[in-house]
Amino acid sequence: MTARPDLFEPNSDWLSHTLTNATANLPEIKTTLSDGTLVNRQSLGVLQVIPPVGRANPNQEALIVSAGIHGNETAPIEVLNALVSELLNGQWQLACPLLLMLGNPPAMAAGERFLEVNLNRLFHGAHGKPEYKGLPEAARAQFLEAACRQFAIAHPQALSHYDLHTAIRPSQREKFALYPFVEGRPVPEAQCDFLLEAEVKTLLLQHKAGTTFSSFSSSELGAESFTVELGKVRPFGENDPGRFDGIKKALRRRFCGEAAPAKQSSFNQLKVFEVVHEILNTGKNFQFHIPDDVANFTEYPPGTVIWEDNDTCYRVERSPQAIVFPNRDVPVGQRVGLMIRSR
Repeated sequence: MTARPDLFEPNSDWLSHTLTNATANLPEIKTTLSDGTLVNRQSLGVLQVIPPVGRANPNQEALIVSAGIHGNETAPIEVLNALVSELLNGQWQLACPLLLMLGNPPAMAAGERFLEVNLNRLFHGAHGKPEYKGLPEAARAQFLEAACRQFAIAHPQALSHYDLHTAIRPSQREKFALYPFVEGRPVPEAQCDFLLEAEVKTLLLQHKAGTTFSSFSSSELGAESFTVELGKVRPFGENDPGRFDGIKKALRRRFCGEAAPAKQSSFNQLKVFEVVHEILNTGKNFQFHIPDDVANFTEYPPGTVIWEDNDTCYRVERSPQAIVFPNRDVPVGQRVGLMIRSR
């Protein structure tokens, strides 16, 4: 018996199974591939995949890869689904433990960023706030955290987490990654090389811990974690697979335990920015002076007023700053955007 019917019957693959059962509470199912690899569907959209005992793990690592934390960010979901299908079809052998996650199945099925509340603001314990009590997305964040903790304890190898996204708006730099803030921690050169291998040539260094999925895994699990933005939001079936070959090939190489390719670029060839200011909707007659159609990485000269309210007027000082993730339509207290500057 093949693994696919055990895991996804009557659907053809992981993605179609997840969309079909988006609101279902499914039991855990385990199956073993012909080569001894264990595949455990822990929950809807969550697969733990473990190589057989005795197989070499040359890179001595364990990986968490997530997509679909925002349901309308479809390209990374399709990338992960394709890699799972390759594995189940026997196209390559797994070398390291994997935890693969499709974050928000109901939002994926609806083609929406989220249904009740932004899932990527509910990690690092934020799901326990009173205002989120009883919301399905809060329960999902809590479950995903617990699954990651369990995985990290079971697999104490070097842990990396890549949370894959696409952006709402166009970007002057199509692919970029955010490195969560942990006091005193530099970015490992090997991780920078991996980003370049994945055709991600821009890195943003966060300035404080947050409530994103990658911030949780970075701060609480000690993982080398990145939020990776891979392009523009598009519906399922409308993505150009060729634009995502870099991340697909780089992940497959890691899954197989192969050595990194000969070094083509160094850390210095990544364009590095640092976050200098987080814009929050204060609710105090908050005014955001950035146009709704502005692209990520749009730069503003010194003296530009970015936002103001009854108490504060934030303007660019000394040297130019750029903006990423501008979005005025967020609840009071949530992030409207990030101001960054080149390092």
